[in-house]
Amino acid sequence: MCGRLQGWVVGLAVIGFRLQSEVRVVEGKIAVASVFSHAVAALGIGACFYRPGSPKRVWVIGALCSIVPDLDVIGFRFGIHYGDFWGHRGFTHSLVFAALLASAVAFLGFRQGEPGLGRFPLWMYFFLATASHGLLDAMTDGGLGVAFFSPFNNTRYFLPWTPIRVSPIGVNRFFSPRGLEVVRSELLWIWLPAALLLASAWLIRRRAMAST
Repeated sequence: MCGRLQGWVVGLAVIGFRLQSEVRVVEGKIAVASVFSHAVAALGIGACFYRPGSPKRVWVIGALCSIVPDLDVIGFRFGIHYGDFWGHRGFTHSLVFAALLASAVAFLGFRQGEPGLGRFPLWMYFFLATASHGLLDAMTDGGLGVAFFSPFNNTRYFLPWTPIRVSPIGVNRFFSPRGLEVVRSELLWIWLPAALLLASAWLIRRRAMAST
């Protein structure tokens, strides 16, 4: 069951990445942090939940969960507008969606938990990995905000601090001068904090083991 679930999540993530690379938006530029940086953030969060013996698929699925919210770009092909309920940065970027996705993944793929990780810690990791997507998008400097509280409220929000440059859509654009500027921004504000979180979690865990 877990292998099948992982296959479904991988498939959805690949579809989302391809659509995100190909879509052209008439009403404005799509604003995102890059797919890779979302996955890096999820892996950084995963460092706080790591336990010896935990299978790699937990962290792989967590990284994929962080990418799934951008499947909302599919809607552009069906005439859904950016600011609609199902539009980009809409419901799939909300806290409710993060909770639903985490529940589905934890229930379908990890009913018995994993070595050193109970079902609730697993659920919490998948929830935070998914919710981190909306948080990072709310820290970008362009596009519409994020509908954190959808479906109850479709108002879009940015955080007061938006240091992350908007990532261009498409592989060719990503290697443009603007794309390289985005890379520098994401390395500083996403990759570096994720690495520091990972290192901090490792040091804390090492000290705890040394003291026992």
